[in-house]
Amino acid sequence: MELEPFETAEAQGHPIVRQQSVFVENRIGQLLQLARLFDKTDTRILAVSVVYSVDCAICRMILDDPDQAHEVLTGSGFQVSESELIVVSLPHGKRALLHTWAALLGAEVNIHYTYPLLVQPRGCAAIAIHSDNIEQAVHVLRERNLELLDQDDLLRDRPY
Repeated sequence: MELEPFETAEAQGHPIVRQQSVFVENRIGQLLQLARLFDKTDTRILAVSVVYSVDCAICRMILDDPDQAHEVLTGSGFQVSESELIVVSLPHGKRALLHTWAALLGAEVNIHYTYPLLVQPRGCAAIAIHSDNIEQAVHVLRERNLELLDQDDLLRDRPY
């Protein structure tokens, strides 16, 4: 019996971005240690969000080369999990977030969490969104003419 591969948003042709979630101890210098891991590579941290708890913290990161990032992180002894996000390039204007959230609410797409990118791909602000239904989120955001970015868009945006 032949096994079928798991279907992911990436396999379905949706623009997704891979996020690395790293579990770190709540000790001074852990974020600096993470950042230094990439100092000797071409991999850039494009977005970061830290969720604190009493015993540990989860550092969610979007990197421009997630395969190399995974190797670097696991090779340094960090526990890493990976998930898929969508990244929305926000149009100019003060209502960009309002339109994005309203579109997702109208489609009954739940947002688990979101955070901004540190870079401006294609010259615009961008946010990463983890939702309960990537396929529906992509559909409704495209319907509203919002631009979605994928991992290749972030890789092409390297300044070097």
